[in-house]
Amino acid sequence: MLNTFLERYLSTRIGVKPNTKSNYNFVKNLMKKEDFYYKKIGDVKTSDAKLFLIKLQQDGKRYSTVKTVRGVLRPAFQMAVDDDILVKNPFGFQLAGVLVNDAVTREAITKDQMRKFLKFVHDDVVYCKYYEVVYILFHTGMRISEFCGLTLKDIDLENRTVNIDHQLQRTSDMRYIIETTKTDAGTRVLPITEDVAQMFQAIIEDRNAPKVEKTIDGYSGFLFYDDNGMPLVAMHWQHRFNHMVGRYNDIYRVQMPNITPHVCRHTYCSNMAKSGMNPKTLQYLMGHSDISVTMNVYTHIGFDDAEEELKRMEEFRKAQAEVEQKKEKPMSQKMFKVV
Repeated sequence: MLNTFLERYLSTRIGVKPNTKSNYNFVKNLMKKEDFYYKKIGDVKTSDAKLFLIKLQQDGKRYSTVKTVRGVLRPAFQMAVDDDILVKNPFGFQLAGVLVNDAVTREAITKDQMRKFLKFVHDDVVYCKYYEVVYILFHTGMRISEFCGLTLKDIDLENRTVNIDHQLQRTSDMRYIIETTKTDAGTRVLPITEDVAQMFQAIIEDRNAPKVEKTIDGYSGFLFYDDNGMPLVAMHWQHRFNHMVGRYNDIYRVQMPNITPHVCRHTYCSNMAKSGMNPKTLQYLMGHSDISVTMNVYTHIGFDDAEEELKRMEEFRKAQAEVEQKKEKPMSQKMFKVV
């Protein structure tokens, strides 16, 4: 039966991160309500698998939810193939063409929108205290959990680097934990610009830490704390961004799109790609394990970006031509000596 085999598969998944474990429990609880969960594993065909996922979406489950379910079932059935129980994995198909992808894409905002939002935060009497954080996220591309996990020891203002080798998370049962970075590539030393270093300097100088700082899994000296003396986590910043964008849209007629810490990360990546940064360099800065994730940003560069790039190349060509022309000054007759 599928239910017992899924339990067997999950029992092999030891040492996974808390978020992954939560996903497993979520999928298991969801599956218990479905007839599909009690089918014989050998009776499941590819068409059955597709129809099951389609049913979930038709029942009102979001694309991301169905994708999560398939993300657990696919390796479970692959284990059945590896154990010679099945010849073929019925979940070995691509989701494209089977489900309607109704997920909202987290788009990068434009440079103009970024400048306007930063100016608003800087000038606002309520939200100006978050300006340095917003600036840093827009200009480093850090994951918000990486930023939350930063301690004083990770920030080297003299050499202008930030060490990223862990992240701070809060689990569903409200436990604070330190985890390794999302991927091995996420562990990196991030070079920072002078203006970003100044932002970190301001945060450190204004840091309002409790008298006895909380130590989490051996780490202490976090940059921000809540009223209970616990370090801030991603959810805190998510709420603050929601409030900032809401306030902006209450004031200005031209509305600002939804901005989240992840949108800041995506905007940084997009801006670096448009500036012509080498893809491998950008992959390192972003902490992407797969270059295809980085390259996907380059493929989303549109007509306006291409037009701007061509204008820039044309201006560069004209400037080059002017320099060459100055080098090739015509010789006057006075330069020739009569012999």
